[in-house]
Amino acid sequence: MAKLKLSVALDRYDYLQPFYEGKIQAEGLEIDLTILDSKTRHIRMYRDGAFDACEFSMASYLVARSRHIDWLQAIPFFPRRMFGHHYCFVRAGSEFKSPSDLRGRRIGIRTYENTLAVMVKGMFDHDYGLPVEEVTWVCANNELVGTKPPPSVRIEQLKEGRKLEDLLAAGEIDATVEPALPQGWLAGKGTVARLFPDFWKEEQEYYKRTRVFPIMHPVVIKKEVLDREPWVARSLFDAFNRSQRLYEQFMQQPHRLSFVWAASYLEQERALFDGDPFPQGLRANRHDLLTMIGFAQEQGLLDRSLAVDEIFTENMRET
Repeated sequence: MAKLKLSVALDRYDYLQPFYEGKIQAEGLEIDLTILDSKTRHIRMYRDGAFDACEFSMASYLVARSRHIDWLQAIPFFPRRMFGHHYCFVRAGSEFKSPSDLRGRRIGIRTYENTLAVMVKGMFDHDYGLPVEEVTWVCANNELVGTKPPPSVRIEQLKEGRKLEDLLAAGEIDATVEPALPQGWLAGKGTVARLFPDFWKEEQEYYKRTRVFPIMHPVVIKKEVLDREPWVARSLFDAFNRSQRLYEQFMQQPHRLSFVWAASYLEQERALFDGDPFPQGLRANRHDLLTMIGFAQEQGLLDRSLAVDEIFTENMRET
């Protein structure tokens, strides 16, 4: 029997390498794989429907589903999770030592509905005393789905092409929260500094306090594909999980990893996360998803309240 051809777009992740290399295959599927960065991938999927399945923005997906836009259907496999603390930057030598110091200031973000921005805004509000209404949010990119925040939220839209890092260095904004480390920081130029210098400790304490390891992306599949072939959701989900398990077996021998203290680090990380920092499926992630939905609702991103089960394919709700 011929396999169903399926175009899939993902970013590059170590634990999906077995899938990329074809060592793990999705049952019944012939995968046409494209590796793309997040911005390009999300735009091509949402605006052009360029792929049958795609790693996609979690927050933008919630915005769309709250508006009854359902031509994309998510499965509960989450390729990317990130804490926000180590992506928060200020100018080197600035007086800002905590989020609350940024009250009344200007913070640069990719978009108001950017997933990392949504989670950091919620974190700032709930854990650091900085409500979303007490900051001007300076957005570098156009919204993907499009948000309708309340009038109490101040948003400025930059012209496409302006870089937040440049604005930070020039003093036009006071902080940045982007899902990538600043180039000046990576180059050691000394122009920017972390808002949380001891970000590792802050992130561990945040997790212990909230039990949230923020989800950035699910995998979505076109509804028209699932209407014809509902089994595709399970096939992709199982293949991604098998790839992740195979890579975990690879990591068990620390000499395979280019980290000096790999064994010690992995033991500490697994102890903190009760064995698995990157669980998949709905049961293990319901709390994280409810937290994100709550943050998005508070920030005026959603047209209606959402339940966790309704935003995932029906045959994946028991995972």
